[in-house]
Amino acid sequence: MRPTDRRSFLKTMSTLTVGSTFGSWAKATEYSLGSANVICLSDGMMQLPFSNLLAEAENPEKQRFLETHNIDTEQHSSPLNLTLLRDGENTVLFDIGAGSNFLPGTGLLIDSLDELGIAAEEITHVVFTHAHPDHLWGLMDDFDDPLMPNAEYLISATEWDYWVDPNTVDTMPEDRLAFAVGAKRHLLSIEDKITRFKNGEEILPGIEAVATHGHTPGHTAFELRKGSESMMVVGDALTHEHISFARPDWHTGTDQDRATGAATRVKLLDRLQHQQTPIIGYHLPNGGLGMVESAGSSYRFTAMPG
Repeated sequence: MRPTDRRSFLKTMSTLTVGSTFGSWAKATEYSLGSANVICLSDGMMQLPFSNLLAEAENPEKQRFLETHNIDTEQHSSPLNLTLLRDGENTVLFDIGAGSNFLPGTGLLIDSLDELGIAAEEITHVVFTHAHPDHLWGLMDDFDDPLMPNAEYLISATEWDYWVDPNTVDTMPEDRLAFAVGAKRHLLSIEDKITRFKNGEEILPGIEAVATHGHTPGHTAFELRKGSESMMVVGDALTHEHISFARPDWHTGTDQDRATGAATRVKLLDRLQHQQTPIIGYHLPNGGLGMVESAGSSYRFTAMPG
């Protein structure tokens, strides 16, 4: 994004407040991307153990970092930010939330859509960054009917192959066995409606799949482009407003391949900062919407006002 484009982006953003029952963390933010509209909306908030954020946190250097940034080392509150793209032809949802059977405080997607006057039937496509529970398990409602009854689905072929492989469950630690079982069950329930894509493909008009492997074997970000404007839905490639940006080389507890995840963050941040591309992060604050800024030899996340 050129500097003039960025100023225009900041100027044209507007905030739509979702009902107070969702709390101050649940706001829907809408802005224009060329001829399309992008809406960041909430599936809720979940509380996670700190170990999910940072591996080997007892390291003195890491401890100093955590103290400097006042990061709670017991648990952290993690928002679930979904992205909706409306271009006049398609209404595309990126990830589908956690549903009501994962963790307390999640599964608010339909309520968020209702507050905006958007019906589930209007969703034409659901695109998955990856198949972890908070991104996939909202696929079905409480009656085991599809939450988005008219939608087609898209996922990385690498991600699909990993989770439907019957051997995957044998490679998972005990505390994540439910991830593997749940992913396979949910994905196979839509097998006849899901398209598997390769990295680098334009999966829908103006939407390109960008390989961001490490968090899961087929984790994918998506560059949205309309005319000269672009933004990127980064999923869980970047998950914490301080750690992921200031120290992308540090290993994250939730990455299945920690070394690859770290290398992916470094490469992705360089691209985003160089191109000045706005991002939406699934677990980042203020609806996840912001910019990657240079901070000496590293980076920082600058949230957009919302």
